Amino acid sequence: MKAVKTYASVNKNDHKSHFGISKMEEIYEKRNGKVDDPHRHDFFTFIFTIKAKGQHNIDFTSYPLESHQIYFISPGQVHQIIEEEKSEGFALVFTSDFLMLNNISVSFIQDLNLFNDFSETPPLYPTEERFQQIQSYLEDIYSIYHSDLQFKEEAIGSLLKLILILCYNTCDLPSEEIQNTNHVVREFKALINTHYEEWHHTSTYAEVLHISPDHLNKVVKSQSGKSAKEHIQSRIIIAAKRLLYFSNLSNKEIGHQLGYSEPANFSAFFKKCVGVSPSQFKKNI
Repeated sequence: MKAVKTYASVNKNDHKSHFGISKMEEIYEKRNGKVDDPHRHDFFTFIFTIKAKGQHNIDFTSYPLESHQIYFISPGQVHQIIEEEKSEGFALVFTSDFLMLNNISVSFIQDLNLFNDFSETPPLYPTEERFQQIQSYLEDIYSIYHSDLQFKEEAIGSLLKLILILCYNTCDLPSEEIQNTNHVVREFKALINTHYEEWHHTSTYAEVLHISPDHLNKVVKSQSGKSAKEHIQSRIIIAAKRLLYFSNLSNKEIGHQLGYSEPANFSAFFKKCVGVSPSQFKKNI
C-alpha cells in the first residue's frame, strides 16, 4: 500500500496557524531539490510561478510546470510538483477557518469557480499586466506575513481576496444569467461530494434540487462547459483512482464502495472514462 502523505496543518510548528506563504525557491532549497511524494492537504493551496520548468500532477492529470502560471488546489486533491530546476514564485496555503475569520465566505470561493476539487484543474495564464499586479500583492503579503504588523492577518486576508478576484476576472466572465445560477451549481457539487458513492444519475440530483434533469444539465454546462453527468463521473473516477493508488482494496471492493454491485460494471465504467481497466491503471502508476 502506498501511504498518501496528508498535511493537516498549514504550519507543522504551529497547529493554530491558518495561513502560510513561502517562496518556491525556499521550498526547493529546503528539500535539496528532491521531489516530494504525491500528497494532499486539508487546506487550500495557491501556487504562483514566476520562473518554473517541470511537471505538476494534480489528481493523476499532468500539466507542464511553466513560468507565469497560477494553480488552485482544493483540500483533498492529490498533487505533486516535479521541478527540472529551481523554481521561483510563491506558494500560499490557507484554511476555511482563515476565510471565515476574514469574513470571506466559502460560498464566495465556490462562486469564483477557481478551486475545482474533482474536475480538471489546469493552470491559469494571466496577462502580463495582471501577472505583475498579482505578483506585487503577493510580495506585499510575504512582507506582511514576516512582519510584526498589528492586524496582519486581516491585511493578508484583504489582499488574498483581492488576488482571487483578480484571478477570477482573468477568466472569461460569465453572463448575468449564469451568475444567478451559481447557487444551483454550488448545491449540485456539494451533493456530489456527499452522495457520489450512491447517486450515479443526474435525475437523482435534479430531483433533490427540485429542478428537471435538463435544466440542471443546462445550468451546469453553461458554467463549466461540462455536463452534469460528466461532473458526477469525474468525482467517481477521482475517488476510484485514489483508492487504486493509495489502498490495498481489490477492484471488486473498490467498485462495491463506489456503488457498483457487479465488478464487471465498475470495470467497464472505469475503462470507458479512463481508457484502461482498473488493473491496468494500477499497474501503470
